[in-house]
Amino acid sequence: MSKPDPGVYEQGRGMDAHNAVMREIRARNDRTYDPREPTRVWLDEDNTPDGVVRSLTIILNTGGCRWARAGGCTMCGYVAESVEGGTVAHEDLMAQVEACLEHERENAEPHEPAPLVKIYTSGSFLDEREVPAETREAIAGTFADRDRMVVESLPDFVDAEKLDDFTDRGIETDVAVGLETATDRVRHDCVNKYFDFADFEAACAEARSAGAGVKAYLLLKPAFLTESEAVEDMVRSVRRCAAVEGCHTVSMNPTNVQRHTMVEELYHDGGYRPPWLWSVRAVLEETADTDAIVVSDPVGHGSDRGPHNCGECDDHVQTAIKDFDLRQDPSVFGEVSCECEATWEAVMERERSYGMPLSR
Repeated sequence: MSKPDPGVYEQGRGMDAHNAVMREIRARNDRTYDPREPTRVWLDEDNTPDGVVRSLTIILNTGGCRWARAGGCTMCGYVAESVEGGTVAHEDLMAQVEACLEHERENAEPHEPAPLVKIYTSGSFLDEREVPAETREAIAGTFADRDRMVVESLPDFVDAEKLDDFTDRGIETDVAVGLETATDRVRHDCVNKYFDFADFEAACAEARSAGAGVKAYLLLKPAFLTESEAVEDMVRSVRRCAAVEGCHTVSMNPTNVQRHTMVEELYHDGGYRPPWLWSVRAVLEETADTDAIVVSDPVGHGSDRGPHNCGECDDHVQTAIKDFDLRQDPSVFGEVSCECEATWEAVMERERSYGMPLSR
């Protein structure tokens, strides 16, 4: 496995220049956050290898992603929501967990614990600088009565002994890895993420050795790709991830314009448009036959800063995407259409990198 030191990876790859820009952009943020309050928590349904189940999603507020502190990914503004100082005490993290459990008790329908719990940190739950071993073990004990857990991590920190905290308790466990793309050049140059696809494959093998699975997170339309290039890259990436043993789910995230990011700078300068929802549909239709669960959850759909079409059909397409996530049936998209499909098709055919975006 790779040595988990971001500074090693940026040297000689051009990442030092990317990171310098990212650090300057993020330095403009002056907000502070309570270390005893989670970033977000919500209840939903998810498609898993065990079927569609109710889920509790927790985003812990930690000291932030290690790579983001170095500069980080061009589209990710989550570190701007992190507690300053780089670390959060065990007691404060457990207070966040209790706040999430209280949210579940007050809002769950039916009033029963969700079988699936997903814990994210907008970084790496398995990085002990973000979440100490003591906290990881306590969280595993807290949710020992649940059926399945998903924890987020960069490949560097995926370690069988850490996952044993969950699997040894009989919890079906998955690692959510922000791979973004199976294409190394796109991951390095467009996303500014340091690891290679081979590191993802190694992380899958490490997870398998602990009896855990992997959920790959991909990014539709990072900076500097045209709409057609983005769709082609996603189709290729979904298929390549699905072929890796142990990777049972692929979640495609269309880029949304987050604050304090390079993508936001490009967006304000007219150099970036979030992906069309028709592009999400195209990828899901094209990859529905893969040997994996393929899902998408467009954040901020219908807004200028989120994945959108013309504004008239966005909600209808979003509903179809959600339906596909649960049913894995591409025929759901036959029920939605709009005149703006013709514009999307023209963009797919004519947009070129040096003249993008072709439309807003």
